[in-house]
Amino acid sequence: MPRRNVFETFAAAAQAGPYDEYPMLAEGVDPQIHLSKNDRAQPFFLTCEKNSMLVQMSGKARIFMKDSSVNYFDLVGGDHVYVPAGTPHRIVPAEASVMYRYKANNAGLEAVSFHCEACGELLLQETWDTAEEVPQTAYLRITRSFNDDATLRSCSCGTVTPPIDLADFRWGEIAEELSAQGSEAAW
Repeated sequence: MPRRNVFETFAAAAQAGPYDEYPMLAEGVDPQIHLSKNDRAQPFFLTCEKNSMLVQMSGKARIFMKDSSVNYFDLVGGDHVYVPAGTPHRIVPAEASVMYRYKANNAGLEAVSFHCEACGELLLQETWDTAEEVPQTAYLRITRSFNDDATLRSCSCGTVTPPIDLADFRWGEIAEELSAQGSEAAW
């Protein structure tokens, strides 16, 4: 998908997939807009070192927050949610949704964390520097590690989280495309 400063949201969303977090504006624009078309629960909680903003363009979703005074926000088209720096959050669509994430062009550290669906216990958390690794590469790498190790997916409450089906996530493809565009320097 080409990056440019003018684009039609829903035409671009027709090419997007779940949690693509595809940067839409030309390299170097700050803040950067990231597009996703989500039709399933985000497989992990995401934590950003810097503040970000989620914008629900269409559909309905719930944003769950951890370590926050707010547990969740329900969103419909047109809603905006400010996500404070350091707040783990997870998107769970109620219906297919087009969403923007506004975040700093130089986003700093980010982390992915997996929690037990039964009791909420932290199963795995990994942090990376977005200046060294694009988020999509980290999402894929960390999720594969989680899938490949049943001990990581096993909670002290006895629940074993099943492996995450990665078939519809385009993270590897997007990381390659961004690398080919020379975008890694923009992270």
